[in-house]
Amino acid sequence: MTPHVHLCLVLHNHQPIGNFDGVFEQSYQDSYLPFLEVFEPYESLQISLHTSGPLMMWLAERHPEYLDRVRLLVEAGRIEIVGGPQYEPILTMLPSRDRVGQIQSYSRWLQRNVGVTPGGMWTPERVWESGLTTDVVDAGIHYTVLDDYHFKAAGMKDEDLTSYYLVEDQGRLLRIFPGSEHLRYTIPFRPADETISYLHDVAHRHPGAVMTFGDDGEKFGTWPDTKVHVYDEGWLRSFFDALTENQEWLHTVTMAEAIRRVPAAGKAYLPDCSYREMTEWSLPVEAQETLEDVTHALEKSSEWPRLETFVRGGFWRNFKTKYEETNEMYARMMYVSDRLAKAEEAGLDAGVLAEARDHLYRGQCNCPYWHGAFGGIYLPHLRNAIYEHLIAADTILAQVEGTANVATATAADYDFDGQQEVRLSNDQMVLWLDPACGGRMYEWDLREIKHNLLATLQRRPEAYHRKVLAGPGSGDGDVASIHDRVVFKQEGLDECVQYDRFPRKSLMDHFYDNEATLESVMSGDSLERGDFVDLPFEAKLRRGGDRVQAQMRRDGNAWGIPITITKAVTICQDSDTMSVAYLLENLPPGQPLHFAIEWNFAGLPSGADDRYFSDVDGNQLGQLGEKVDLSDARGLSLSDRWLDIDVDLKCDRDSGIWAFPIQTVSQSEAGFELVHQSVCVMPHWIVQADAEGRWAVRIDVTTRCGKSEEPATHRMFAEQTNN
Repeated sequence: MTPHVHLCLVLHNHQPIGNFDGVFEQSYQDSYLPFLEVFEPYESLQISLHTSGPLMMWLAERHPEYLDRVRLLVEAGRIEIVGGPQYEPILTMLPSRDRVGQIQSYSRWLQRNVGVTPGGMWTPERVWESGLTTDVVDAGIHYTVLDDYHFKAAGMKDEDLTSYYLVEDQGRLLRIFPGSEHLRYTIPFRPADETISYLHDVAHRHPGAVMTFGDDGEKFGTWPDTKVHVYDEGWLRSFFDALTENQEWLHTVTMAEAIRRVPAAGKAYLPDCSYREMTEWSLPVEAQETLEDVTHALEKSSEWPRLETFVRGGFWRNFKTKYEETNEMYARMMYVSDRLAKAEEAGLDAGVLAEARDHLYRGQCNCPYWHGAFGGIYLPHLRNAIYEHLIAADTILAQVEGTANVATATAADYDFDGQQEVRLSNDQMVLWLDPACGGRMYEWDLREIKHNLLATLQRRPEAYHRKVLAGPGSGDGDVASIHDRVVFKQEGLDECVQYDRFPRKSLMDHFYDNEATLESVMSGDSLERGDFVDLPFEAKLRRGGDRVQAQMRRDGNAWGIPITITKAVTICQDSDTMSVAYLLENLPPGQPLHFAIEWNFAGLPSGADDRYFSDVDGNQLGQLGEKVDLSDARGLSLSDRWLDIDVDLKCDRDSGIWAFPIQTVSQSEAGFELVHQSVCVMPHWIVQADAEGRWAVRIDVTTRCGKSEEPATHRMFAEQTNN
């Protein structure tokens, strides 16, 4: 056979639900549009193009001319449209009904708007489990692309990965193309000739081979430094020139065309896997650091080429244990999905349920459910977007079920930890309490503005913090992959690395030394003297008239002194106020104790004058990113004029009140950065027992929501946060 090779270029363009409009536009101008403009004149070249649902729908609204150009290339046989789940979820975290539903929903959208029904799909983040095969095939898909890493994890070698394979589950067959990691790292970071030489070698060793490049389209212009390299310096034109000049033996084809030309290499059963870097990121931090150290050590060995295949990372689902916040979003999503399925079984209004389903699907977008070289779960605007759509779906379901105007209290294992949680709801809000973990409140949904005030994030160690402490640097060469870059977006980040012992939730009950200060609590230097923060409380639900209450009680201790804390959380129908009454009992007479109740408020960012603290008299006390230390106060207000929300916290006795920002040092594709996550507010008292050894306080928190236009300060903040 004459030496030749087929090259499938599979581009994946994606922007997540909730990303800033300016990011969409910048990526369009830097990547999607210029790539198309360079590609159009090369009439002999074909590509497979996947554009995720959120991005495709944005393009249809904002740049329909781009879709017109794509349609012409589709009609010319030069672009194959690749489908997938509509809002880019990790398929393995969805129930089967939502996997099939998401894929079919996007296929129908593409048929209506682009005129094609896709035969292939992009598997988000290439997260694969063998049980997906049945759902993917049942959704109408015939082929997809994963990484060669998946196949090597099944024991295959590079020599085996010169075509696509058949995978089977319950009698369904799916074709899977192995995306080359070698090509993923040379395109576009190495000279085009290197890729051509590599493919030339493959053509002579395996005539008729199919080689696949499957990766992010954003690496052609949006990733740091790539716009200059790919377009201004002409890398992409040189690559397309080289493909065209060698087309006698190098055939650039779509995946559909490759299937028509070349038979499958055989059948394979692939293990649960993702791309190599994702498996590393999913590991616990200590294991991730160990894997990194072991890999670097073994790379120096002559045995490394034989051993590399057997050195692997972890399992994607463990992001739900690595980040408690991921599991909270996941559990919230599953609650909505199950509730929607029951509403459909009950035959409720199909049109209304379709709206709820679209919100559910949007709330399954994968990006904030994990974290690696991209901001992921560390980006508050992405977390907030997930909750926005899940809360919207939940509210629609409550309305169609007829429960929206009733105060309810229920208990179930909502977060899949084997313990019961409590859900209190009315027409204004939904509170989620975890008696087994300190009786804390871990979610607080405001229905009107579709916002979770507790979409917070605990500061925890990350493997890349070793790089933060080591200082800035760069990868080898002029243009480095985002996996190799070490860039600091701000100075002094090494001094900002801090970790939290407990999640940043609300109704967290602390006992500190009497001398504890705002600074010592902020820095984490104040020791925890009680056992109430994360140990179990007993819980009872009470329902009466138009109100519901969760009463939680714990017999614990502080400084070894037996103390009982009872806290009762109450909401009433038609009220935007939640009340919590605390009773401390068995307090030692004559011994003052320092007691504090921690609250956290997410989605109220710093850095703008229209986000500020106020005292009970309405006097502004500074931006939400500043520190507040009040004495003998009866309350504190937090205002965000973009969300148009005021949160008023009021105590029925004089209190000290501390408030301070929670910021994380996290990694994104652009480098390491400091991200504002939430505001901690902590009323505290030097408690003196009464004659019966008791002490009490009541705290009312009112959330006043409205509607307003987005001010320029938010747009500015959004741009600064992303740049």
